[in-house]
Amino acid sequence: MPSDFIFSAPEAPAVAIAGHDQVFPVRRIFCVGRNYAAHAAEMGNEVDREAPFYFTKSAHALCPSGATIAYPPGTRDCHHEMEFVVAIGQPAFRMSEAEAPAAIWGFGCGIDLTRRDLQGAAKEKRRPWDLGKDFENAAVLAPLSPVKDFGQIGAQEIRLEQNGRTVQRAVLSDMVWSVPEIIAHLSGYYHLLPGDLIYTGTPAGVGPVQSGDVLTGTVDGLTPVELTIGDAE
Repeated sequence: MPSDFIFSAPEAPAVAIAGHDQVFPVRRIFCVGRNYAAHAAEMGNEVDREAPFYFTKSAHALCPSGATIAYPPGTRDCHHEMEFVVAIGQPAFRMSEAEAPAAIWGFGCGIDLTRRDLQGAAKEKRRPWDLGKDFENAAVLAPLSPVKDFGQIGAQEIRLEQNGRTVQRAVLSDMVWSVPEIIAHLSGYYHLLPGDLIYTGTPAGVGPVQSGDVLTGTVDGLTPVELTIGDAE
């Protein structure tokens, strides 16, 4: 591996761990689409119950909780999407649902920011969603908690407040595809490795953000995720 790079190599993206000085290095970010039936319906879609589907974000789209970011460029319709995030801690390839929990390191609260107008334009032309989903600060993430500190996934509430008003609320058991099902399916196509993140989908209630908005997302038992939207650059 050459060490004489033509410019300084970027730092490895990482996310904090709740209550620890260590950080969790991030390799890849996978996102599950339409994993709450009510959200699929509000977007005019039906859930594909044959198999989950995915899009990806660069690890360099990570944004730490508590940040103030500029309103994203190139859009007039940026939306919030609150998500339960799974952090992979062990290699997983062609895992069964029963084996899948062993691959999980922990969980976190995340917000998937979406340039909805660009995503919609791409859908109309049957093109990839990259401009709508994969951009700087589009994967907001709170400090992660290890599995042992969170316990079993069940009916924990997932919620997002926008300027103190609840706009998204559901329970994790509402997910169409459970976390073990997602890992089992995704690991049939990728060698999942420590550092991979899975954003598991968003409940109903997604909507636009404006400059000055303060977003606060929670999942029972996890560190909340917070984000402030600043002015456009």
